[in-house]
Amino acid sequence: MEALKSLVAQQARVRRMGEVLFLPAYQLVPSDIVLLEAGNIVPADLRIIESYQLGIDESTLTGESQTVNKVSDPLPPSDPLSKIPITEQFNMAFKGTIVTSGRAEGIVINTGMKTELGKIAKLLESEVEVKTPLQKKIAEFAKKLSIIVVALCVIIFFVGLARGENPILMFMTALSLAVAAIPEALPAVITMSLALGARVLSRRNSLIRKLPAVEALGSITYICSDKTGTLTQNKMTIQEFYINNKFYLDAPENWKEFKSWDILVKTLALNNDVVVRQESLLGDPTEVALVQWASHLNQDKLTLEDQFPRVAELPFSSQRSMMSTLHRSSSGGFLISKGAPEKIIPLCHQHYGSSGLEPFDSQSLTPAINSLTERGFRVLALAHRDFDIDPLTLELDLLEKNLNFIGLIGLIDPPRTEVKAAIELCKTAGIHVVMITGDHPLTAQAIATQLGIIQPQEENVLSGKELSLMSDDDFAKVVKAISVYARMVPEQKIRIVKALQDSGEIVAMTGDGVNDAPALRSADIGIAMGKSGTDVAREASHIILLDDNFASIVSAVQEGRRIFDNIRKFIRFALAGNSGEIWTLFLAPLMGLPTPLLPIHILWVNLVTDGLPGLALAFEKEEHDIMHRPPHPPSKSIFNRDLLVFTLWVGLLTAAVSLGVMAWAYLTHHAHWQSMVFTVLTFSQMGLVFSVRSVKESVFHLNTKSNLPLLGTIILTTALQLATLYIPSLNQVFKTQPLTIIELTICIGASSLVFFAVELEKYFQRHNRRNNFRDDNKI
Repeated sequence: MEALKSLVAQQARVRRMGEVLFLPAYQLVPSDIVLLEAGNIVPADLRIIESYQLGIDESTLTGESQTVNKVSDPLPPSDPLSKIPITEQFNMAFKGTIVTSGRAEGIVINTGMKTELGKIAKLLESEVEVKTPLQKKIAEFAKKLSIIVVALCVIIFFVGLARGENPILMFMTALSLAVAAIPEALPAVITMSLALGARVLSRRNSLIRKLPAVEALGSITYICSDKTGTLTQNKMTIQEFYINNKFYLDAPENWKEFKSWDILVKTLALNNDVVVRQESLLGDPTEVALVQWASHLNQDKLTLEDQFPRVAELPFSSQRSMMSTLHRSSSGGFLISKGAPEKIIPLCHQHYGSSGLEPFDSQSLTPAINSLTERGFRVLALAHRDFDIDPLTLELDLLEKNLNFIGLIGLIDPPRTEVKAAIELCKTAGIHVVMITGDHPLTAQAIATQLGIIQPQEENVLSGKELSLMSDDDFAKVVKAISVYARMVPEQKIRIVKALQDSGEIVAMTGDGVNDAPALRSADIGIAMGKSGTDVAREASHIILLDDNFASIVSAVQEGRRIFDNIRKFIRFALAGNSGEIWTLFLAPLMGLPTPLLPIHILWVNLVTDGLPGLALAFEKEEHDIMHRPPHPPSKSIFNRDLLVFTLWVGLLTAAVSLGVMAWAYLTHHAHWQSMVFTVLTFSQMGLVFSVRSVKESVFHLNTKSNLPLLGTIILTTALQLATLYIPSLNQVFKTQPLTIIELTICIGASSLVFFAVELEKYFQRHNRRNNFRDDNKI
């Protein structure tokens, strides 16, 4: 809300009772007449009643960078105003937008929260942030685990009492076991993983504003991306010329057969209102693109203006849809025109061909115009006329007659070069990319086709008008089939996000304008642009892309998946290890053995083996197939069947090994049997944590040095465990005795069985996957 305030004009120039006043913008009321000129921030929603070459930058509301030309003409009466998208309301100026050129007068029709900007503020107030998938899953996991642990501890306590054990000792044992069974290091592991991930992402041009968003990136199933500036370069660029019945790309050496290309370059450089200021070009993005091309062809705008000064102009208007400028030359003068083909072409009677001026057949241009339009280009026609007398002596009505057609230009905001590969990687990773834009459907479809979001001739494009006519139930049926949305307003962007969320998807939304802010907040992950984004969008987001590049999102998703994988590895390790402690204590009485561990032993194993090695798992590198598998299903709990089976069999194996060593030592009257059980449990978990570095790959194929913190904590934990055995002062604290070399060797050998068993399981899983893959290929 604070960021929205920065967009609001502080002062307004108003005509009241025939007098022009400067008033605070908040004092405006409906029916006030506001005077606008270049540089003004529009102070309220205005109906334009008089305009002169008025251009307004509405990118904060629509997300589209192209300046909109405003007129005072009424809109078609067939549709009520509320049904016409903002992008098509050419006789309106909206609060918070910026006047880039011209001047106008407008009557205030809405102020404050009733304006389009105010409606966005209301949406921001009403939208609440959703919890990340991990937050939801951890909450569910904690409930289930708490119930299981409490039940087991109660059982162990009463079984001990039934065997005649000391009640206080059994209570302390059950309490210690409850502490050990709960992976209390999990919050620390999650926080450290997210913090480390945030640091990595900051180096990849992704600034994390809200830490839980790092993990949520790994669960994304849909990315709803804005077009302008994210998927495209946010600048209009000439892509193709159609001259002398041929298409030309951007290489001037291909135009040698075109005799009059210098006339084309003059038209690009001179027929515009671009201002050159300190080597920067200021003006309408389309006209800036023309001047840049002239400069690319070694024709400087300022030099040409000195050589051929402008003496008059016939300005652009919505009725004319063209602009002509008149220039003086040594031979008299010339007129150059640019505009909509349907306006320019009827005024031409000749065209510039290979050998000069040739007869002109306007019908031959229809296929070329259709080709450019269908590919989403904005099409401009160019024309020229020479005068052998001072053109100012001619009547204005006669100037735009008998023009010579130069050619057509196709302009578009081109896709970023690296985005197509990033979208292909998203598809490989099971992530759907959806384009949501305020641009024209044909332009949106063309860009989406170039980027591979949709296939050629695929028509799954939905416009804002079509969406407004659909019920929520009807839209829910088709939302997953639509990949491109055009002419969308803020309320519809939220509707798209919520429809996907209601169908069980995890949605990331990108945006840069004020109009994107409500959808950014309602999405699971809101991603704002750092360069072109507004403060409002950035404040509503979870992540800011410092380079405004879609490819950075894919890099962030990869990092999010690594973090989510590492958190799952820790849970896998902690539960399996704690399960071993629980089964050891639970099964010992049933085997007729004494209580194997003291409370201090349980707490030490929990502190040393769960804590330090578990935290070190946060540094594990990503697995090689991390972007070649689908996201973790949003509906799938962390405590799923695979984890349950792993926890049970590893826990039972650890207990079997520990109790086997204990039974041997106890029945053969080794006085150190309790210290041996203590050591086997600790070393078993060291082998386990080393093996769970990868869920699929053998640890022997992993680079040992790729996670030095884990290697260091294993060495440290081993040293600490040996210290409890061989330092006399610690023997008294931990109630342990030094083991002989043979006893220590037996403990190490027995505990290594857990490590090799986990590695063997992974081997059989890989073998089964290969066989299944071969069978699928045979089919």
